[in-house]
Amino acid sequence: MHCRTCALVTSSGHLTGSNRGKDIDRSHCVIRMNDAPCAGYHLDVGRRTSLRVVAHSSLQRVLRSRQELLNGSQDTVFIFWGPSSCMRRDGRGHVYNNLRLLKQLLPKLKVYTISRAKMLNFDELFKKETGIDRKSSNSWLSTGWFTMAIALELCDRINVFGMVPPDFCRSSSHPMVPYHYYEPSGPDECSMYLLHERSQRGSHHRFITEKTVFSNWARTLNIHFYQPDWKPTPVIKNVNSSFTLGLAES
Repeated sequence: MHCRTCALVTSSGHLTGSNRGKDIDRSHCVIRMNDAPCAGYHLDVGRRTSLRVVAHSSLQRVLRSRQELLNGSQDTVFIFWGPSSCMRRDGRGHVYNNLRLLKQLLPKLKVYTISRAKMLNFDELFKKETGIDRKSSNSWLSTGWFTMAIALELCDRINVFGMVPPDFCRSSSHPMVPYHYYEPSGPDECSMYLLHERSQRGSHHRFITEKTVFSNWARTLNIHFYQPDWKPTPVIKNVNSSFTLGLAES
């Protein structure tokens, strides 16, 4: 799979009322995450989906939205990620087992999983870029992290829609928007980001740390941010990033 331009569409409430749908659909490939819907939100998020990256924890929500996300998406490639306990192939990996059943029900569906070896590569990439060990810091990489790294493998240019800059939530004047555009009464996005970033107990995502990495990558790679529109600060030092992970396997 190779794409000249990719629209990487987040699930952020910043997309609500954006009227970016046509811009998104004009892209060669459109990449979405988890169970984020298009139906009812076409004006803001577009209609097309070329690739959907899904967390193990979102599988049941995807299955509940089967009519839109699965039955109506025969041309969409799905990549599922999760810990090895969920993805093991010896009959005890419940997510992998569900995906095998799903493939039997919908044989034309294009379903991939990220192998354990490739999951470890993602951890190493996070540590290389941040100096932080994911496990010892009690954190999980977000679906956004997997999606961005996969997009860098596939796309010549990445247009990211709905992703705020890393310092956005630290400003007292930032607007409040829902974490998900399709859950307008859900939690505030910045409250969620700051809660996860500061937490020292349990496993949380480091959303702001990840966005700092994305901003660094965008200084030297063909990544652009819209809704809100922003650019990273100029290069201060060389960013040494390598994307030769061979991310997904059938």
